[in-house]
Amino acid sequence: MQIQAQTDIWVAPNGADTNLGTKENPLQTVSMAIRRVREMRRLSENNFTKAIHIYVREGNYQLYEPITIRPEDAGTSLSPTIIEAAPNEKPIISGGISLSGWTKVKGNFIGLPKEAIGKVWVADAPKIGGNVLDFRQLWVNNQKAIRAKDTPYPRMNRILSWNKKEETCWISTPKFPEITKANGVEMFIHQWWAIANLRIKKMEVQGDSTKLSFFQPESKIQSEHPWPAPWISKETGNSAFYLTNAIQFLNEAGEWFLDKKAEKLYYIPRVNEVMENAEVIAPSLETLVRIEGTVDHQVSHVFFKNIVFCHTSWLRPSQQGHVPHQAGLYMLDAYKLKMPGTPDKKTLENQAWVGRPKAAVEVSYANHTGFEACRFEHLASTGLDYHKGVHDNSIKGNLFKDVGGTGIQAGVFADEATEIHLPYNPSDEREVCTNLLISNNLISDVTNEDWGAVGIGAGFVKGINIEHNEISDVSYSGISMGWGWTKTVNAMKNNSISANKIHHYAKHMYDVAAIYTLSAQPGSVISENYVDSIYKAPYAHIPNHWFYLYTDEGSSYFTIKDNWSPSAKFLQNANGPGNTWQNNGPQVADSIKVKAGIQAEYAYLLKDKKQADKYWEINVEKPVIVELITKNGQTIDRKKLDEILLKSKVSQEALFQWENHLVIFDKVQDVYLLRERLKNAFPKLQIKTYDDLFYEFNQEKCKNGKSAKEWSHTILTANLVADTTLQKEYLSYHATQFEKWPEVSQGFCNADFQQLLIYKNGRQLMLVISIPKGESLDRLNPKTIENNPKVVEWNKLMTKYQEGISGTQKGETWVFLKPAGN
Repeated sequence: MQIQAQTDIWVAPNGADTNLGTKENPLQTVSMAIRRVREMRRLSENNFTKAIHIYVREGNYQLYEPITIRPEDAGTSLSPTIIEAAPNEKPIISGGISLSGWTKVKGNFIGLPKEAIGKVWVADAPKIGGNVLDFRQLWVNNQKAIRAKDTPYPRMNRILSWNKKEETCWISTPKFPEITKANGVEMFIHQWWAIANLRIKKMEVQGDSTKLSFFQPESKIQSEHPWPAPWISKETGNSAFYLTNAIQFLNEAGEWFLDKKAEKLYYIPRVNEVMENAEVIAPSLETLVRIEGTVDHQVSHVFFKNIVFCHTSWLRPSQQGHVPHQAGLYMLDAYKLKMPGTPDKKTLENQAWVGRPKAAVEVSYANHTGFEACRFEHLASTGLDYHKGVHDNSIKGNLFKDVGGTGIQAGVFADEATEIHLPYNPSDEREVCTNLLISNNLISDVTNEDWGAVGIGAGFVKGINIEHNEISDVSYSGISMGWGWTKTVNAMKNNSISANKIHHYAKHMYDVAAIYTLSAQPGSVISENYVDSIYKAPYAHIPNHWFYLYTDEGSSYFTIKDNWSPSAKFLQNANGPGNTWQNNGPQVADSIKVKAGIQAEYAYLLKDKKQADKYWEINVEKPVIVELITKNGQTIDRKKLDEILLKSKVSQEALFQWENHLVIFDKVQDVYLLRERLKNAFPKLQIKTYDDLFYEFNQEKCKNGKSAKEWSHTILTANLVADTTLQKEYLSYHATQFEKWPEVSQGFCNADFQQLLIYKNGRQLMLVISIPKGESLDRLNPKTIENNPKVVEWNKLMTKYQEGISGTQKGETWVFLKPAGN
């Protein structure tokens, strides 16, 4: 007999799992509702012909274990199981514990900074099973609090050095009393495109420097793996870091510290937070929902709608450290090969095996499942993860906000037993993530703890369709698709990334793009996306190493077309064959910009978008300068140099020379790659990069400014004087010139200067003056001072800060570099 009537089961916080599950007598837990449906289907032999709805009433559902959905819970195409909010209600599935009983700390206690006295509140630490709960996140009135750290955000310090052999790091001695005796202190370190969380084992103070050693296993991995490693650079600064998790660091509003030994939680409230009635939540579960089948018995036809998932924990960094390789995947083992090369990649010089961070919702071996109009908020690690053996699923119209790691993750990256550079091509194709639709989701303020995670991360996937999502305020890349670093054809194919809007990304990490790919993916398309507003990351290892689109190692058989971005700053690094690039950049039609992003049906999500950080500047593509300096009769092989310039897409007109100084001035897609090519080709030359652009004039500063179609450039160089006080004065004058000396820029306008740029590397300055092509600087330059005595005064003032570089004549300051192209 077929059961024709639609079956509804109701759940409410004030219900009971012994109830019937009707609207009048609801169950109390979603898990019991799923069990009821399971038994109904078993007893009726799946003869349902209409959907079964589990309606969840408004309220907070605190979990003590994950909700688990198994193959026995599967619905059918005629009768899916839909777990959804009751109409116009907002149920919250939470892994958190509410904390109360806050009192203000009276007086001082050991370790508390003087500036925190009278500001700190305390509550008993939460316990589970008689033991103090360990956690790394805390939310106060739905705003994430800050684990106490030694620098105020966004400021960080710089490491002094890293000793890989000893597995130690030197830093400037922290100015916090008794910090070397504190237990549980961690180091958060910024390195290239990833961060690392390292548990500090010992601090050894030697005057103004302190040596850090770390616990295993992260100590060995951190010092052995080559990519990404701690960054050491005189040009751009060593890796940035901060220390965290000590009472000595508790000195800023919004910071907290858990004293597990004393079983107390300390917090300094923000303005307008009243601790007597504040909602304070600590997470206790890492995963809220687990949908898990097997390769032969999959979960199918189960859907979640309008449910809020929040308050998860992630404790691996506290227990084993966290050293990611890329996109948040953490290394289990990694090292540099003594003899480079594998059968798949002869130049490969490293090996690594990675693990996968926990997710609030995890799905594996499931088909025809989905999440729609759900909210994933206040989560420690990944939001939603469709992992292995998932087919024909959908993620539509959801919000991902305040997520510590990746928003949405999909597909196998590498199993823990598999080296990450091996192409994934399982004998059983059912393992491969196939035909996943990720559409119309708002992903905003994710990756706010693991800065190297991404908005949407897809590994080895097939037929994935990522469309009409909006991604903003992420620390690294917006969308990352692919894994393996190989041009060998593998399980990936027929993937599509289209009509997404990605902006305000790369807040902290570079070697980055709005859309980033790896490895061969035949039949895949990246089209009609809108990319804009990449943040100026304050501690990026290479300040210009950012891109709008980036096809990285092994990327093959892609079509990349009709993507709008402010400029054509794209990177194709070590790509394989078969890629087609067509009509990408600022010339793309405005209609594509308008259509990209969330569609009208899901526009309700946009009210939850995090506003752009007003303290972060936005990058604009600018030319960079690379200088090659010869010494003692050295010469530069021009044929070899020309080959490098051609390979790096640098024009011959970009070359300028004075004496033994050869300068490249151009918009360079990847200045780091150019510099490395030059270093390898000319190992005996001194090579300097100028990407510290500290002064810029352009025609926008002019009242009736008009840009000429073509420009010619004049480049000059000089040194700042050695006196550091005078150097600071010079920089300060230029930082305030437009405001305090407007006559100077007016002089540039009068002379029709198109732009004027000043770069700095150490003491050396590079000045670029751009004028309309065909004009003469000798003719235009006098116009800067015509009827403008303030410019004369400015020029005279600047002379006290400048001197000639090595090789100039006595009294000579600025020297002209002449065009040196063929």
